[in-house]
Amino acid sequence: MSRRGDCYDNAVAESFFATLEHELLAGSDFRSRTEARQAIFEFIEVWYNRERLHSSLRYVSPADYEKQLAGAALAARVGRAA
Repeated sequence: MSRRGDCYDNAVAESFFATLEHELLAGSDFRSRTEARQAIFEFIEVWYNRERLHSSLRYVSPADYEKQLAGAALAARVGRAA
């Protein structure tokens, strides 16, 4: 959160939880809390962050976007050193 009372700061979290509900939880019937936790972990760490394309990231996954940023930062450092 960047500022106290800024309702727009919460938009990203609300969007994520809406996606979680719509794409994983809707219609799911977990047999145990452990099963639910495992499904949520896999949704976030395997699918959402590594495979799902995000329109806000120009239709790449967060993991790929982070790799692109790291590559750009490295290129900028190398360029400044030259």
